Order: sequence, then C-alpha cells, then structure tokens
Amino acid sequence: MKKRWILNLLLLAMVVGIAVFLHLKPQEKAASPRFEVSTLKMADAQSLKIEFPAKAATVFERQDAYWMMRKPYAARADQMSVQRALSIIAASSATKLPLQDPAKYGLDQPELRVTLSGKQGEHVFSFGTHNPVSEEQYVGYAGHVFLLSGQYSEAASTQAIEMIDKTPLSPSERKQLAGFDLAHLEQWEENALKVQLASDGKWSANDPRAKPTQNEMNEWLDFTWAQAQATSVEVYTPDRRQTYPSFEVLLRDGKKVHFDKMQESPEYLLARPDEGIIYHFPNDAGFTMVNPPVNIHAPKSK
Repeated sequence: MKKRWILNLLLLAMVVGIAVFLHLKPQEKAASPRFEVSTLKMADAQSLKIEFPAKAATVFERQDAYWMMRKPYAARADQMSVQRALSIIAASSATKLPLQDPAKYGLDQPELRVTLSGKQGEHVFSFGTHNPVSEEQYVGYAGHVFLLSGQYSEAASTQAIEMIDKTPLSPSERKQLAGFDLAHLEQWEENALKVQLASDGKWSANDPRAKPTQNEMNEWLDFTWAQAQATSVEVYTPDRRQTYPSFEVLLRDGKKVHFDKMQESPEYLLARPDEGIIYHFPNDAGFTMVNPPVNIHAPKSK
C-alpha cells in the first residue's frame, strides 16, 4: 500500500511538472507576414535600364532569349549578372508601407533606379536610404515602400564592364563550333594546322603526322572553349593597320570568328575585333586554348 502511495505521488509530481513547463514555455511567435514586392516574372522583361545619379545608365535588351548590353557598351551581357539585377522582382519584405513621403525614405532622389519594360508595361524600382536599425534599404515600387536587403542594389550597381559576358564565344557559336584554323599562329605556321570537328563528333587534323585522340580533343575543347571564362574583359577599338598572330574558330554554317593574340605574358590577351572586346586569360589557360593535343609525331627515319 505504501509503495502504491509513493508511485501515485511521483506520477502527480510529474504531471504538475509538465503543466508548469508548458505554462512557462515561451510561446512561439506567429510567423511575420511577408509581402511580395511584385508579381512580375523574369520572362516578362524585355529590357532593363539601371540609372545612377552621376554616371551613364546601363541598358540591356533581350534578343532571342539572350540578354545583350546596349549601353554604355554594345556587347553580349553576362546572363547571371542581368538575372541578379532582375531578382528585385521576386523579392519579399516584412515591411510594406504606403509611399506618401518619398523624401522620408530617400526616394525623392534615389541612389539608383531599375526600370523593367516588357509585356506588362514599364515598372520602376527606386532605391533610397538604409534603415539605421536593420541596415535594410528602402525600395519604392508601385506606390509602396519596402525594406529589403542591400543585395539587390549591390547587384544592380555592378560596374558595366563587369556585366559583359566573359566567354569569347556566344552560346550559339559554341553549339556550331566545327574546328580551328591555327595556321597564323607562330607555333603552327610551318604545318598550317587546322583541326576540324565533324558532325559525327570525330576530330581530324590536316597534318598527316598528327594523331589526335578523340577523348583528349573533347576534353581540351570542353576545358578551354566550352567552359573557360576570361578573368576580365576590356573594350577597345581595333586598329586595322596593326597585325597580330591570329586564328579563326570555324562554325558549321561556314562563318568564322577571328581572334588576335595580342599578348602572351604575363596575361594571355585574345582580342575579338568584330566585338571590340579583349579577353584576359591566365597565361597557362590562354596557351592551352590555342594548342590542341594533336600529338604530332616526326616521321620515322628510313
């Protein structure tokens, strides 16, 4: 009987303890509501303008599902850079206020303005001052002001030169790649080397001494021309009177993409005159790009 009494007392103490714990346990706060900044979709945007108070605007246009920079340079755009600048349309915020006093949020003179144009008309996002407590930034759009991370203005504020595509060939050119004419590079002048990629994926070389293996050539193409990106680019005006060692990338439609080798060291500089762009590569990467593993062997002596 005594044992049962002790057991009941222990059970009672346990129940009381659980009740006290549940009573004193901090209640989980209800999740704060989030407000979508816009209902726009990436596919709706056909042009993007990024404006700053004291420098030229950066303008992009979508061309065949590919973003091109129109200002301040005419060039292929880095697609990820444009998408990061566009990501503001998918942002959400815990703060949504009516935009009644733009000056209060620094939106009367915004530090930058992002304008999207497309199927749904023109949409302007204005970036104002930062909240001193949360360090988030006030962003005005469609009659409201939102508090957002500074990452959105940072993405849009990327220097225009850094938003140029750093791959020397466009996606469509890479798909059509059919070979390389390297005859005008010093190391290949003697045999006027040309390597070609047939429609069946087989590599061949015009030098009978060359013994290219398919795997090595495919790995070389993938490592250099399919994946490699320049560390930086610069815009230049080609001087037609100046000649450089050069080579051409052959495409299946019969077109050729010309490159000038402007420098080997300390960086390897490949210039594309038709684009007015110089691509900067590390010395070893640039050297590999113009030296396919064709395995040329000297003829056996009789």
